[in-house]
Amino acid sequence: MTERDMSFFMKGRAAQLPEEEVVVTKRFVDDEGKPIPFRLRALPVERVEQLQDECMRPVKSKGRRAEKELDSKRFATRLGIESTLYPEFRDTALLQSYGVNDPVDLVKLILSLPGEYAEWINAVQRVNGLDEDFDELVEDAKN
Repeated sequence: MTERDMSFFMKGRAAQLPEEEVVVTKRFVDDEGKPIPFRLRALPVERVEQLQDECMRPVKSKGRRAEKELDSKRFATRLGIESTLYPEFRDTALLQSYGVNDPVDLVKLILSLPGEYAEWINAVQRVNGLDEDFDELVEDAKN
């Protein structure tokens, strides 16, 4: 067996986390009438794991201690919020303009058409490299 060059994997050699611009809705347009793209960036594994932990909810179990399971809808939305650089769903003025405090609620008001929301979730999964393995990630979090 020949020795492989490990220098390719040394710290600092990896490319930056991927970023992508994608139009997820045609309802928000600039002054020229062009749809405004959302700017997305992948998250590091550690942050995705934190989000999974934050999105666990207790479930009642017959006579046993309460188990926890992943709230997959909230996790997907939180992953999207964290991955979206523009628009900034945690922006105080934006939240106030819709009369909500939770960015999860804001996303659902801005992307109020099911197709828009689905397009955004798909783009978030793609930029994070989860486009094929998202269901598997959710299953892993449940276990």
